[in-house]
Amino acid sequence: MRKALIFCVILFHGFSVQLNAQSIVTTKHNLSVSGPGTVKATGETEICIFCHAPHNSRPLAPLWNRSDPGLNYTLYTSSTLQALPGQPDGSSLLCLSCHDGTVALGSVISRTTPITMATGTFIPAGITNLSTNLRYDHPISFDYTSALATSDGQLKDPVNITAPVSLKNGRMQCTSCHDPHKDVYSSNFLVTPSPNSNLCNSCHQRTYWTASTHNTSAKTWNGTLSNPWPFTYPAMTTVAQNGCESCHNPHNSGGNVLNLKYQAEESNCMDCHNGNVAAKNIATQLAKTYKHNVAGYIGVHDANEPSKVTSMHVECVDCHNPHASNAATATAPAVNGFLAGVKGVDQSGAAVSTAANSYEICYRCHAGSSGSAPSSTARVISQNNTQLEFASGNPSFHPVAVARNNTEVTTNLIAPNSASTIIYCTSCHASDGAGAPAGPHGSIYPQILKLQYITTDGARSSNGTVESAAAYALCYSCHNRTNILASSASNTFSYHSLHIVSQRAPCNTCHDPHGISSTQGTAANNSNLINFRTGIVTPSSGGIIRFTDTGLRHGSCTLTCHGQDHNPKTY
Repeated sequence: MRKALIFCVILFHGFSVQLNAQSIVTTKHNLSVSGPGTVKATGETEICIFCHAPHNSRPLAPLWNRSDPGLNYTLYTSSTLQALPGQPDGSSLLCLSCHDGTVALGSVISRTTPITMATGTFIPAGITNLSTNLRYDHPISFDYTSALATSDGQLKDPVNITAPVSLKNGRMQCTSCHDPHKDVYSSNFLVTPSPNSNLCNSCHQRTYWTASTHNTSAKTWNGTLSNPWPFTYPAMTTVAQNGCESCHNPHNSGGNVLNLKYQAEESNCMDCHNGNVAAKNIATQLAKTYKHNVAGYIGVHDANEPSKVTSMHVECVDCHNPHASNAATATAPAVNGFLAGVKGVDQSGAAVSTAANSYEICYRCHAGSSGSAPSSTARVISQNNTQLEFASGNPSFHPVAVARNNTEVTTNLIAPNSASTIIYCTSCHASDGAGAPAGPHGSIYPQILKLQYITTDGARSSNGTVESAAAYALCYSCHNRTNILASSASNTFSYHSLHIVSQRAPCNTCHDPHGISSTQGTAANNSNLINFRTGIVTPSSGGIIRFTDTGLRHGSCTLTCHGQDHNPKTY
């Protein structure tokens, strides 16, 4: 009897309980009138009574003093979720008897009337009120088994999960991460500190994460715009310290997918990549006229979608894996660190789980996906599948997948470009302006080009294009303008100046900048990226539009252009 009395004194008054130098008395779970938090009773002095009673409790460990909510909860779902969460049970159900906001805080079994609370009957609205909709919270009440860890591939085997994180009867529950009696590390009753993803890494072992910039960066908030980490542990001031919580919120997340902080997918990236934390301001690029319009879609992207996009959309994570992205450099066509760990489609058209080459990521949308935008230029041969346009067996192509097959053009290349050079898609398609971030985020130029590339036919407009280094800056960034405009025998085409300068015909009139598929063109008719632009180039008097390559620096054109009938015209 004496031992029981001593237990009751300890239980209800919090005396001399050794809980790693802290007891519930000093936490917000002390809902008595002496509690340190704002949510507390008006006069109740007993502390543990809000959850426990030594007598007349429910026949349920641990001497539980509250009724089950008796509700069905909306559960967390995800296409990537391998676990099978059920309705909350065990300790999670006990937590929800306060934290779902449906049971009065002062409603306890051992009292005939509810305890009066100073801040209202129920738990106040906010991050701690989970409601009955658990779609926005980390999944709970599921069996965490070795088979689950194997099928998921990025979870620790439960035998390797070590204290203080623990499974409850083999299940993931609220108390796997939270200790309701102690709040040693933060205001969230966590069982272990959360900085540097410490708590998350107790169960999750994300592929690539160890070397990821988001795991290692010492970047801090610069104090402008909004604080990207308003709810995290006070000591978490760097990207690395915030870790997973830079993007994810395990409770009451803004998005019901993957516990992301915000429903709009790109907002989770722009928290830092808007000049707030990261060195480059991507948000500025995405506000430009021509861009990958990540803000134009919401809820379309799925983390488990196929490598080739079938529902046309674009989100940051279609090109970047936030768990893998790092600062490693590479040589074309290999992916650099910013593109690490992303799905792709290879040059054969096969899906790959991890792209090895940069162009494979572009092929996710730009290799014949249904719904992709048509070509901006109407041509004799119409092709908008870049996988086919860059194939090595083509009559001509820009060297994105492999080195060029035409050494004739190398005399007009600017060093270090040579016959063996391979370029990236982003060598042309990228944000414009000095110091702009790499990649096709946004540009003032059409097709998200990093430099100006005029396509207006000058001969058809009094305000048409006048040839200049600026007008065709994109082309002249690799091709030597002086050589191209020189009328000499060593030039690949001695009439460039006549067409571009005198007739003010843009490069785009004759040249298809990606390439011509071998399934449509031939080496005799489509070398040197020749694929005439219809609307400017029309059939000759004989009804033919054709270029014929007759050897090194020789050929003929059969067509009508700018009122000139070539039937044929040789050079």
